[in-house]
Amino acid sequence: MPQELTIEITKYAPERGSKLNPRIVTLGIEVNGVLKTYSSTFQISAHGIKFANFNNNQAEISIDNVDNETLTYILTETSPFNANLTPKRVFLYAGRESYGTSLVYAGNIITSSVSQPPDIRLTLKCLTGNFHKGNIAAISYSANITVSQASALIADNLSLGLDFQANDKTITNYSSSGSAYEQLRYLANTGLIDVFIDDNILVVKNRNLPLTNSVKLVDIDNGMIGIPVLTEHGITARFLVDNVTRVGGLIAIKSIRYPYMNGNYSIYKLGFEITSRDTPFYYIAECKRFGEQ
Repeated sequence: MPQELTIEITKYAPERGSKLNPRIVTLGIEVNGVLKTYSSTFQISAHGIKFANFNNNQAEISIDNVDNETLTYILTETSPFNANLTPKRVFLYAGRESYGTSLVYAGNIITSSVSQPPDIRLTLKCLTGNFHKGNIAAISYSANITVSQASALIADNLSLGLDFQANDKTITNYSSSGSAYEQLRYLANTGLIDVFIDDNILVVKNRNLPLTNSVKLVDIDNGMIGIPVLTEHGITARFLVDNVTRVGGLIAIKSIRYPYMNGNYSIYKLGFEITSRDTPFYYIAECKRFGEQ
């Protein structure tokens, strides 16, 4: 029997022409401990994938003609010859003038490159949580500890917020040591829970259940692009960027032409294609039908 879920559909104003509801794309790059922000006046483009599992969320982000301070800092600090291993962070926000922006991607810059003149394009390749793979962390409790308490300790170790939506239970003799990032895998193995990083949040939820605070209707009036494609796990749907959709969340498909696809789907992989000036401005959600294993 599929599990029941009370759904509150969230709608947003779809793109009806750039003059009515223009898009906003903002890129934040940390330079010498200071976050420098670049708005849609710059040519910004980004594509990437976010996972509801242990895989690192990944992105490739490009921006044209940034100031020389940022260009020099990033190229120097992400050079393979640089011994400074402190994280170089990047934050990508997107949205529309009617509702503002939301965080689409946050991660560590792994490598960078620059194009030839006259337009100097800085390209950043990024992974979320990659910096924590080199940090060693240990958690050991001889007494009992709950899953929520262990989740809070891990979130604190990784300097992340916590979104805990799993059924809590007690763990006996909880012990984890090694890479700080590997703590996610160990915690997930304590029970039927999903543990993953969504930008700057550690998410802990029941396995095969979507997040309760992220439900999005996708239809012709609410951002759907083309028609969903059937896959062996469920569907792949493409729709305009909004401020509701999250990896691990739920989308409700409503197609008039192809009603056999209609239903509720849990997002296990969320891709994005975003530009400040060109056509792409959408999510690509790979989903499985809600309630199925």
